[in-house]
Amino acid sequence: MNKEEVYVVDTSILIERQVSDLIKKEKIKGKIVIPLAVLAELEHQANTNQSEGFLGLEEIKELRKLAEDKIISLEYAGQKPVEAYIKGARQGAMDDLIREVAVQKKAILITADRVQSLVAEAMGVATMLLAPLPNKTVGKLEIEKFFDDKTMSVHIKENTLPFAKRGKPGDWKFEMLQKTPLTGHDIRLLTSDIIEKTKISENAFIELNNSGVTIVQFKNYRIVITKPPFADGWELTAVKPIVILETKDYNLSPKLQERLEKGAAGILISGAPGSGKTTFASALAKLYLKDGKIVKTIESPRDLQVPDEVVQYSKNLGNRDDIHNVLLLTRPDYTFFDEMRVTEDFRLYADLRLAGIGLVGVVHATNPIDAVQRFVGRVELGMMPSIIDTVIFIENGAIGRVLELSMKVKVPTGMVEADLARPVVEVRDFDTNELEFEMYTYGEQTVIVPIKKRGRESPAHGGTMHAGAISFKVNEEKKYISFYFSRNVKEVTLEVDGKQVARLSVPRSGEVKLHKKSKLGRIALDALIRKAEIRFSSA
Repeated sequence: MNKEEVYVVDTSILIERQVSDLIKKEKIKGKIVIPLAVLAELEHQANTNQSEGFLGLEEIKELRKLAEDKIISLEYAGQKPVEAYIKGARQGAMDDLIREVAVQKKAILITADRVQSLVAEAMGVATMLLAPLPNKTVGKLEIEKFFDDKTMSVHIKENTLPFAKRGKPGDWKFEMLQKTPLTGHDIRLLTSDIIEKTKISENAFIELNNSGVTIVQFKNYRIVITKPPFADGWELTAVKPIVILETKDYNLSPKLQERLEKGAAGILISGAPGSGKTTFASALAKLYLKDGKIVKTIESPRDLQVPDEVVQYSKNLGNRDDIHNVLLLTRPDYTFFDEMRVTEDFRLYADLRLAGIGLVGVVHATNPIDAVQRFVGRVELGMMPSIIDTVIFIENGAIGRVLELSMKVKVPTGMVEADLARPVVEVRDFDTNELEFEMYTYGEQTVIVPIKKRGRESPAHGGTMHAGAISFKVNEEKKYISFYFSRNVKEVTLEVDGKQVARLSVPRSGEVKLHKKSKLGRIALDALIRKAEIRFSSA
């Protein structure tokens, strides 16, 4: 009677899900031994919502089915470590427990870990090292059944009805996908299908895999999976671009076409979520590539639809210094920085731009000037035109407005004394050259003053109003309303709708600060809200 072969499997090979495949192909027969340390490690990974844990446990379930069908025999053996041991185990400690089982059972160790294989062989343990499965073309994802040629995104949360966003950027609506809610189990099955196919598929990768968040790029699908404790339940969002455009599809004016091809080096593409910013960025990247430019991207996640010649770097998987050094050494002509959000992103954009690299940044903004506002306080005001020269606002899938920045030394609009001249960043409409905004420092604040339209501004912007011979600027903050005067006055009279309200002493700083909860502060706030006529006259 032939002796039954005994195989010990480790965590790495179960996650790859190769053991059941080898058994079905009759490449291994006999007894499969699963160390309890492996089971504990997979359980820990699953409890912390790591996708690898679920994959490994699914493989063990498949092995149990094969054992029930008498194709193999299955055994659990070895020492089961406590949870605290798993969390604090030194490098290789879990592998020690697995190798001990292989020694005790005089078994063949099956692993996908080269270091594990080398150590086991040094101990005299027979080893079968299996390389990770090669990438191959796999079938469709299960979640693709919810998509059609008009579906922009699918939104699924456990115990709720799944919905899809259908239409095109700027013209879409939510539609219910089915009349029954999906359970947490249903979403876990969809998630397992996504993770398993991503691991073995071409043009697919896991961008981020934390305890509560997994981000996957599967071909042209961007998939975000959230789970407890990060979210209050299992959630799955899949986004797919439905249109792939080129710059010629945007009907660019000859002036803008020339600017993008020859003059622009610090570009911001802005717009609301779903407006088509990323689609335009992809089109612009293809334009530069056709012009013989070297193009790279910084993304988080990597979902720009660009040709294979464009190298896409992940901000999630590389730190700021890595990206900075790589881009300076590889010397691209243009770098596209998608989804700029945090201060580090804006500073990296500025550093690379000042190093001479052409930058195209993509930011969320409800209007063009808000995109520029995101840089205020993060970079020196005087450097702004050197960092940003063109702002393109995308609205409903088309180019809405284009702004350009330049620097001048002048007296800001609304001020009269020559000694108030200072460096001013002018923001002009690119097509008409009309002055839209001025940016300059006023006291300790950086203000963005609208020129075409005067009135109440947001707390971060500030604005200028005129009243007879005395001009002033007002800025609303969280707790205060501040009035700034452009010439040296010691005392002024505040008038609202032609009625005298109060006499105010003006300090040397030129700033009069009113608390919103004070009587005078409430009067001033009400006047701003009602857009009443506010004027100051000499006291």
